[in-house]
Amino acid sequence: MSELLAEGLFLMLFGMGTVAVFLTTLVLTTKTMSAVLSKLGFVDTALTHPAPQPVAQSNKNDPQNEELVAVITAAISQFRSRHK
Repeated sequence: MSELLAEGLFLMLFGMGTVAVFLTTLVLTTKTMSAVLSKLGFVDTALTHPAPQPVAQSNKNDPQNEELVAVITAAISQFRSRHK
């Protein structure tokens, strides 16, 4: 193997190792900081566990809803007729 190719391979492996070590350190540091802040009470539970939102119930006999369905159906039909 030529010396230039060996040096390039070494440089590639050194760079990949450096990135792997940095990313591992970053993940471990972030997890440690998260655990410390949780124990100290700096974590807002509203952000970690959002309250469930109520689901709006639709009235199927609502005239506005029927009009909306008709408009959407017409738009889909027009789109499909143009794009065959």
